[in-house]
Amino acid sequence: MQPHRFGDAGGGAAGPELPRPLLLAQSWSDAVFLHWRISASAAAPYMPAGVEPDLFEGSTWVGLIGFRVHGTHLAAALPLPYAGSFTEVNVRLYSRGSDGTRGVVFLSLDASRLAFVLAARAAGLRYVWSRCRPALTRDPAPGYGYDVDRYRGQAASSFAVRPDLAREAGDRLSLWLTARFGLHSRFAGRTVYLPNSHRPWPLHPAALTRLEDALVAAAGIAVGGPPESVLFSPGVRTRFGRPSILRRP
Repeated sequence: MQPHRFGDAGGGAAGPELPRPLLLAQSWSDAVFLHWRISASAAAPYMPAGVEPDLFEGSTWVGLIGFRVHGTHLAAALPLPYAGSFTEVNVRLYSRGSDGTRGVVFLSLDASRLAFVLAARAAGLRYVWSRCRPALTRDPAPGYGYDVDRYRGQAASSFAVRPDLAREAGDRLSLWLTARFGLHSRFAGRTVYLPNSHRPWPLHPAALTRLEDALVAAAGIAVGGPPESVLFSPGVRTRFGRPSILRRP
């Protein structure tokens, strides 16, 4: 598989073909994306070996993202109706591997399903079992948000947006932030890349209606003021391929 780069195939908004067999498939729904601009030097300490912060016009970004996970299938065939249905809120940075791969580095991933959290932690991902739930509103207009309360009072978050579903967010920054088809992570002393693929996100600009967050600060990143980018998507169906060890040129 060729590494996916922003700008390949339709402006970088669609994912690459993944070799079979697939590792996992699941649906992500009602996704809320909040992003703050940060310096590369603030993100660099969190990058695995052989990975550096990915830049957009000289800066990188930290994201607070919430969505609902459902329809999970192992190897895209074996359904997980209970363990694979949950709410997730993650804090992530944007990464570029020395082999040309682009993706994300997760600083934290809060999820409401313990079985999935334990399995993901065994694979080296920083999942945290939390009270993590959607906070949807319908009056006076549809709104979407998420509430997180970590057990033992470690940190909490509550945020919500009201999307403008009549408009599309197709600007270069919105695509750069969301067209991410893999993650870089540390596992057993090595840097691994886990690819995923999905159709282009249907993206809409959104207005922030609530934000009381401690997850970004708990992850070690300092931000000030409201997010500079606020987006919403009704969701996509995504597939995960086999992980690989990062190859350095």
